[in-house]
Amino acid sequence: MFAQRTSLFKSSGTAAARAAAKAAADQGVDVIDLTCGEIFSDVAPAIRQGALAAIDRGVNRYTDTVGMIELRDALARKVSLETGQLWKSDEIAVTHGAKQALFNTAMVLLNAGDEVIIPSPYWTTFPAQVLAAGGQPVFVDTRLHGFVPEPDVIRTAITERTKVILINTPNNPTGAVYPEETLTQIIAIAKQHDLWIVFDECYGTFVHGGSVHHSITGLDPEIRARTVVINSFSKSLALTGWRLGYMAAPAPMVSAVKALQSHSTSNPNVIAQHAVLHYLRSGDGSFQDGLKTILSVNRDIGLRILADLKTIPLPKAEGGFYFYLDLSAYFRTAPGRGRFKDSLDLVTALISKAGVAGVSGTAFGDPTGLRLSYGVPADQLERGLTKLVGALNGWR
Repeated sequence: MFAQRTSLFKSSGTAAARAAAKAAADQGVDVIDLTCGEIFSDVAPAIRQGALAAIDRGVNRYTDTVGMIELRDALARKVSLETGQLWKSDEIAVTHGAKQALFNTAMVLLNAGDEVIIPSPYWTTFPAQVLAAGGQPVFVDTRLHGFVPEPDVIRTAITERTKVILINTPNNPTGAVYPEETLTQIIAIAKQHDLWIVFDECYGTFVHGGSVHHSITGLDPEIRARTVVINSFSKSLALTGWRLGYMAAPAPMVSAVKALQSHSTSNPNVIAQHAVLHYLRSGDGSFQDGLKTILSVNRDIGLRILADLKTIPLPKAEGGFYFYLDLSAYFRTAPGRGRFKDSLDLVTALISKAGVAGVSGTAFGDPTGLRLSYGVPADQLERGLTKLVGALNGWR
C-alpha cells in the first residue's frame, strides 16, 4: 500500500522514549523524565522582543525560500567569526530546524546506493534520513575509543560507493567532543578520497571540563568546498519548538537546497526568523551564558550522584547536556548471568520500578547504552539520578 521507503526506517527512538515516559505518567506512575533533548528554560528576552515586534508590525508574508537576506547576512557574519573565514549570504540556507538542513543535504548529495560513514552511537535521525534519500549508512563503532571515531577505522570503511563522512561533535548521544587531531585526520581522509563532510555542530555552544569545540572548516579552509556545516538555535537558545536551523555550504549546494526547499516547506517561520535576527543584532550573549552556567551546575550535580554507581564507568559528559552510561554489566552474556537482555529492557524496568525515564541506546545503534538529559531543572535531575543510582546498584 505504502511506498517501499517507509519500510526502511521507524519513528524516532527519542520520540518513542518520551512517549513511553508520558504513557507511564498517564497511568499514575510518578515519572522523572530525563529523555528530553532540550533545555527547560524561558525564552531569551531578545528573542521575545524580536518576535513581538514582528507581530506588532503585521509580519505575516513569505520570505525568500531559504530565509530573509538580512538573517542570512547576520548568520554569515556569525559563521565567519566562528571559523575565521569570510562567508557570504549565498552560502547560508535557513531551514525548519537542523533536521531539515540535514534532510535537504541528504536529498541533494546522495544518489541511490551512495554510502555515508556514520560514527556509532549516532543520533537516530542520521541513518533514517540517509535511507530516505536512497543512501546506505555505514557505521563505525566508537565505543572502545572513548566515543571518538578512530581515523584508521574510518579508512577501512571507505569503499568506491562512499560519498560522505557525517560528523557530530559535541556528540548526541554520547557527549563526546572530538579533539582537533581527530578532525584534522578526518579532513585529510576526505580530501584524499574526494568525500563530502557533513558537520553537525548543534551542541557546539556547550562544552565542559576544559574541552574545546572546533568548527571543522576553521581547521582547514580547503575542505570548505566539500563541507556542509549544520547548526540551529534549538539547543543554543533553548528554542526547540521554534524550529529554526541553518546550513553553511558552498553556494551551488545552497542553490540546490533552495530549489528543493521551495517544493517542500518553502520559507521557515517568519516570526522565528525576525526573532533570531533581533537576537543576533542585539549582540547580548548573556542569555546563552546563563544557559551554559545552568548546564555546568547540573553537570556537576549529576556527576557527583553518578559517581556512586558501583559497576558503571562515570561518563565524561564533555559537551552538550547528556550523560551516556555503559550498562553492559547488567546484560545476559551467559546462562544465569545478567538481569536484562539489552538497554531497552533495562529502561523499561527503570520506568516501572524506579520512576525514571531515559533513552535506550538501542535508539542510537548501541544496545548497551543509556542517555540521560541534564537539561532539566536541577531538583528534578537530582531526584531522578538518585533514584536511578539506587535502582541500578540494587540490580547488580
